[in-house]
Amino acid sequence: MSTALYVGIDVSMEHLDVALATTAKSQQSLDRFENERKGWRKLARQLKAQVKAAQAEVVHVVLEPSGGYEKAFVAFAHQQAWRVSLVNPWQVRRFIEGQGVRAKSDRIDALMLAHFAASNQPAAQEPMDEGAAELAELIERRQDLEKLQQAERNRLALVQRKPRTPRAVRQSLQRTLQALEEELQAIEAAINELLKARTALEQQRHLLQSIPAIGQKLSLEMLVLCHHFWAHTAGKGSAKQLVAFLGLDPKPHESGKSKPHAAISRQGNSRLRAMLYCGALGGVSGHNPLRAWYHHLLARGKPKKVALVACSRKVLTWVWTLFTANLPFDPTRFPILEPSPS
Repeated sequence: MSTALYVGIDVSMEHLDVALATTAKSQQSLDRFENERKGWRKLARQLKAQVKAAQAEVVHVVLEPSGGYEKAFVAFAHQQAWRVSLVNPWQVRRFIEGQGVRAKSDRIDALMLAHFAASNQPAAQEPMDEGAAELAELIERRQDLEKLQQAERNRLALVQRKPRTPRAVRQSLQRTLQALEEELQAIEAAINELLKARTALEQQRHLLQSIPAIGQKLSLEMLVLCHHFWAHTAGKGSAKQLVAFLGLDPKPHESGKSKPHAAISRQGNSRLRAMLYCGALGGVSGHNPLRAWYHHLLARGKPKKVALVACSRKVLTWVWTLFTANLPFDPTRFPILEPSPS
């Protein structure tokens, strides 16, 4: 196994606070760098010297997702042939608490990330497919516009119920809603153009739509999720791991004589979990294997909500199977009468 120089980086909009470690017992702060290309190049020069001094063979950068402020730097890091790991902030926080560290600052967070990396040696990740990354950005923008549109609709409904509202206020809201609708149409057109140009993405989306519960909108979300998870696991992830990645994995809870209750970990993207749940709710109303699985669970005494969560988990398993196999949905390949996840 090659010797690694672990680089913990706390990311903010303007700065990168950097710390180094070669073992779990040796951490040191390096410096603060600007979160722009000039600062990244300065960091790369310093890391080159540190690699030589530590006689390391690889640079392993470890950082947390930071609202998108890390994306450009991560792309730069991949260009330098560094190993890159985006780690779960919740796991890092638990690790830090386990070390007895109570103070918090950017410098301390960088040191703890370096310590976490050297202690746990997280798996390196690959860059996301370029087309899928562009699709993810378009979908994110569509979500922002939809939120703004709903907020303005709520405001318009409110002012229309007031006894006295200036006409200019209503007109302003109507103009804003019109502009938002036009922007949404432009984003939808951009998504369609991207899929037309990226035929592989369009084909993958078409395959996912053959799954019960996966409609036009959800298929795009699942397509981006699969590409994200593929990059996150360097193509080595399993369906079970994807279920846990989205927070749909069972979380048993029992202690002593207390009665255990069903729950899921809820560690992943809550919006995607909700969309998948709604998709499963619609899917079980059709004549398909998902409906049979749902009624099988009900017959075993599962509450409806628990059964629908299990159906969401089943759909996600199908999604990953089809994505990795590049095959359309075939009901005969997915047994229905199997033990349900507890």
